[in-house]
Amino acid sequence: MQLRYAFRLYPNAVQQAALARAFGCARVVFNDAVRAREDARKAEQPFPTASQLSRKLITEAKQTKERSWLGEVSAVVLQQSLRDAETAYRNFFASLKGTRKGPKAGAPRFKSRKDARQSIRFTANARWNITGSGRLNLPKIGAVKVKWSRTLPATQSSVTVIKDAAGRFFASFVIDTDPGADAARMPPIDRTIGIDLGLTHFAVLSDGTEIDSPRFLRRAEKKLKKAQKELSRKQKGSKNRAKARLKVARAHAKVADARREFHHQLSTKLIAENQGIAVEDLSVKGLARTKLAKSVHDAGWSSFVDMLQYKAQRYGRTLVKIGRFEPTSQTCSTCGVKDGPKALDVREWTCAACGAVHDRDINAAMNVKTAAGLAVSACGAPVRPESVLAQREETGSHGLSTQPCAA
Repeated sequence: MQLRYAFRLYPNAVQQAALARAFGCARVVFNDAVRAREDARKAEQPFPTASQLSRKLITEAKQTKERSWLGEVSAVVLQQSLRDAETAYRNFFASLKGTRKGPKAGAPRFKSRKDARQSIRFTANARWNITGSGRLNLPKIGAVKVKWSRTLPATQSSVTVIKDAAGRFFASFVIDTDPGADAARMPPIDRTIGIDLGLTHFAVLSDGTEIDSPRFLRRAEKKLKKAQKELSRKQKGSKNRAKARLKVARAHAKVADARREFHHQLSTKLIAENQGIAVEDLSVKGLARTKLAKSVHDAGWSSFVDMLQYKAQRYGRTLVKIGRFEPTSQTCSTCGVKDGPKALDVREWTCAACGAVHDRDINAAMNVKTAAGLAVSACGAPVRPESVLAQREETGSHGLSTQPCAA
């Protein structure tokens, strides 16, 4: 399985200027590739191949006065930008044919210098390396200071440098995990659990455990409101407005980071303590169109379930998703009789058939576990092989060494 490990970068002023040039050159090459293919489409001519685009937009463009500044950055960065454009078109055509899984991919669009996220990628051909002092040495940029939060478990073949909306820089490494080390870290256990996700409590487990919802966005609303108000009062195009926008972006990034950290810690804990986990396949998009939209987005259920899914596959656990129309809140977990729908303000009810008194959320979690078959199935059921996208990071150490990474 491939995972993405991200580490914070702290480039100096000169290195930030060099990174800005690299971001700009990569963006120009990408836009030139999109424009060349759009011109060919309008002229009803065959699309230029990747080699033709490389020769025209990079090799020959460097010899011209208008694009001579492309030689100031690593050629690998420009080649990878062309590959990104090629991948974008491939995904678009595969989506049109219906051979691509997931939501439909749109046609590639031009990138803007005002985009919230800028990135460049260095492969092994660029001869980047990690110095003996733990710095990331990038061609035509220099040795950039890195905050190593953990050791990298495998050799890296490429690195992606990312600048987010808050002005922070990250180095992202994609590595292949070691199945043997993962199995040793979390051996099989004889325990299963059902999870009922909610808003009052983020999660209620079938064993009665209640996990409070941190509500990171709600807690930061006052600070966000003040920062947004200051931004609205600044003149458009001014430097003060740019500073205010950065302040708003940093406030939102702080909320997102705290939520991601909470999801990682909770998902890792549940995966480590349970062999089988059952969750409900909630319609987050549908709930986000109701009056509970802000609270639903603040909870981040989809992100949490995605973490459970790839960690379950990584560590040999079983994750089962039950249908969203399963009447988990209407069924008695003791006798199995369906007692009918109940209003959201009914948090406790008594079964009319057997007289059992149920807490609404705990009863739903028990029914989720039963509906998934984990209550009667043997532990250690095989996990279905599914493709898992590389994750941005696994925040926190999770028991791994946090010593600085050496070359």
